[in-house]
Amino acid sequence: MAGLLEVLVWWTLLTGLWLVLISRVEPLEIVVGGSVALLCSVAARAARRAVTHR
Repeated sequence: MAGLLEVLVWWTLLTGLWLVLISRVEPLEIVVGGSVALLCSVAARAARRAVTHR
């Protein structure tokens, strides 16, 4: 459950950052940004776990 919460927090922050940095907010931009943010949030959790489990 903690892993899901961590991914959700990362996803929220990265999606918010994406929406702030793009020039026009359109539905396709939201879908693409949210999808890429999900991939990056999973990668961020995996990277953090790899570093802390040495």
